[in-house]
Amino acid sequence: MDHFQYRDGVLFAEDVNIPALAEQVGTPFYVYSTATLRRHFEVFAAPFKHMPHKVCFAVKSNSNLGVLKTLAEAGAGADVVSEGEIRRALAAGIAPSNIVFSGVGKTKDEMRFALKQKIFQFNVESEPELLALSEVAVEMGAEAAIAIRVNPDVDAKTNAKISTGKKENKFGIDINRAGELYAQAAILPGIRVQGVSMHIGSQLTSIEPFQQAFAKLRGLVEALRASGIAITTVDVGGGLGVPYEPDAQQPPSPEAYAKAVLDAVGDLGCTLLFEPGRLLVGNAGILVTKVIYVKPTETRTFVIADVAMNDLLRPSLYGAYHDIIPVVETSAPLQPIDVVGPVCETGDTFAEQRPLPLPKPDDLLAFRTAGAYGAVMSSTYNSRHLTPEVMVNGNAFSVIRARRTYDDLLALDSIPEWF
Repeated sequence: MDHFQYRDGVLFAEDVNIPALAEQVGTPFYVYSTATLRRHFEVFAAPFKHMPHKVCFAVKSNSNLGVLKTLAEAGAGADVVSEGEIRRALAAGIAPSNIVFSGVGKTKDEMRFALKQKIFQFNVESEPELLALSEVAVEMGAEAAIAIRVNPDVDAKTNAKISTGKKENKFGIDINRAGELYAQAAILPGIRVQGVSMHIGSQLTSIEPFQQAFAKLRGLVEALRASGIAITTVDVGGGLGVPYEPDAQQPPSPEAYAKAVLDAVGDLGCTLLFEPGRLLVGNAGILVTKVIYVKPTETRTFVIADVAMNDLLRPSLYGAYHDIIPVVETSAPLQPIDVVGPVCETGDTFAEQRPLPLPKPDDLLAFRTAGAYGAVMSSTYNSRHLTPEVMVNGNAFSVIRARRTYDDLLALDSIPEWF
């Protein structure tokens, strides 16, 4: 459930009128619903309230400070993959004791910063990283609490570009080698082994890959304990999908996911760690755009909007689907339309031959389920502005990333002094 609904034929974000908001902010812009963020967090976390757990929001999915602060107030920690994301989490009020540092390419400088902050856990992804972390921790006179991320070789049955749990993926340690690396970690100075970590991919629409992976995770925890290595945390990652396409296979419910987790590892006596991202923020955001031109050709009708691939990269990068709806309902008949942007790339396409009511120039459209991997992946390609972001809370709204000026954009560069 989200809080973007029509009222008398006009789209609202909670109690905020979208056309009125567009007049004030200008298009394109993202808008996030506070009520949806809170509800999604509560629904996800509720099944685990009876046991030690941390819900560490995957900051990479949406790193806006307003979003992070909203989730932090609801009780979320942070799953981060860079020093920048650690700094964002801290700035939003997330305690270091609720921060988990993932990612395959942590630098020594990033390790130093994370150790200085005394974060909860490093999810180590390779032997070279483990050795580097030991070196940095000893140098600082610190101790790094770690889990080793294991790769279970489970097919997540998702887009190949966001699948992370197969042998050919760059993430984690082959689960069959894990015992050897844990034995090494247990005797390394500056390292304190506390957990096991696993994440098999994003936007999963079936519970079966989770069940396969969690079974392997449980087996590893039991084997490590039998070898004398104490395991007190189990990080099951994230990855549960959200419904983008109305007629596609719908992802399992959070309740079904929780049952799979609890059935597999709920009795291990460990603190459970979760890394949901898209699940919490995907349906909590929409992207609003204005139609510039309608261009009929011999073979197609193109609707050219003021939003582009630099604002929402997912369709171009992944071939991803976003539902597109008129901001003001219309009785116009459906017809096949290509919705495209103004960037000079044929890949700047959001929908091909999509059955939609034909809009007119200056009409507003909304891309649904745009709260995850939207603004956070945006760029200034074609010297376009970064898309503004807005958060609503009841009938109030706040611009949480303002549209910059062209002077701001040009000021990022400098001309060499020899000119």
